[in-house]
Amino acid sequence: MSLATTMIVLFLQIITCSLFTTTASSPHGFTIDLIQRRSNSSSSRLSKNQLQGASPYADTLFDYNIYLMKLQVGTPPFEIEAEIDTGSDLIWTQCMPCTNCYSQYAPIFDPSNSSTFKEKRCNGNSCHYKIIYADTTYSKGTLATETVTIHSTSGEPFVMPETTIGCGHNSSWFKPTFSGMVGLSWGPSSLITQMGGEYPGLMSYCFASQGTSKINFGTNAIVAGDGVVSTTMFLTTAKPGLYYLNLDAVSVGDTHVETMGTTFHALEGNIIIDSGTTLTYFPVSYCNLVREAVDHYVTAVRTADPTGNDMLCYYTDTIDIFPVITMHFSGGADLVLDKYNMYIETITRGTFCLAIICNNPPQDAIFGNRAQNNFLVGYDSSSLLVSFSPTNCSALWN
Repeated sequence: MSLATTMIVLFLQIITCSLFTTTASSPHGFTIDLIQRRSNSSSSRLSKNQLQGASPYADTLFDYNIYLMKLQVGTPPFEIEAEIDTGSDLIWTQCMPCTNCYSQYAPIFDPSNSSTFKEKRCNGNSCHYKIIYADTTYSKGTLATETVTIHSTSGEPFVMPETTIGCGHNSSWFKPTFSGMVGLSWGPSSLITQMGGEYPGLMSYCFASQGTSKINFGTNAIVAGDGVVSTTMFLTTAKPGLYYLNLDAVSVGDTHVETMGTTFHALEGNIIIDSGTTLTYFPVSYCNLVREAVDHYVTAVRTADPTGNDMLCYYTDTIDIFPVITMHFSGGADLVLDKYNMYIETITRGTFCLAIICNNPPQDAIFGNRAQNNFLVGYDSSSLLVSFSPTNCSALWN
């Protein structure tokens, strides 16, 4: 997602965290198909504590440059589609009455139709939240508790009663294909945190540019086996809840570009892995070194970035002219990226650009979701590891 600031105001408690998006590529990830509509009968709806041995999961779908997640809120269940965002911790959806809502294709959730909706109160008043993104998109509303439902490997719905969500009454400039966000960071209000101790920070997803895939939670989310590489995740006090990794170097073909000796070098996290940011971001000084290495290999004529984001672009009808890029994370986690992951054809046909944007401090470096395509990516916050397994994600569960 675009750089954003989230403020959940509980009167005496103000929580601030940062999110990320890109103006070049919409602040939202891709599409997830999480939950089917189920019977409202209590006999077919089990609470999370009743599903021992089962794992929650969701189907995912590609929608241009975002991943959405289908889930159900309320009683009776009301299906919404929301973006998967590991860069934030709030689950929010547009709600009626909408004083200033962006247009969305699907119906807007009406809390008055749910018997389990309960607005949070702060000193007798509503508890408010506000989330503002760098591309000027925003959502403002009130906090509430509500029943949230997703799938389970048991075959029964995975039901999360009294889950904290944001009810957006004033939101603007988002895509009409979805109605909100699902925060998946380490923060206290994220979906994965609110699942509880039975699902101790285990999550995996597999993003593809076509077809369907899944996002898994719990034991079914463990990524292991041949070809898997793992790297340490780090927490920072400056931006708690975000998943930081340590990038040691980038290889462009045979050229090795070390972070050592640059201001980008770190030992305890220098880049955020984010499902809600489409492209990858490096600090400008290191970014220019990577660009120079790419430019050394490419013989095509350079051209200005038609998106206005100052990406490195060339006139060419084929992606084959570009060198392979490998990301070297700490612990020996070397990710050889497909050319699709690192080069993007613009709307102006016949132009390809390096899918890395240079930014300036204090903006963070970000490992975006396009770079993560066709890797099964597993998060294990108990072991402080992120694992990657090269995978044909669109065919994995077909």
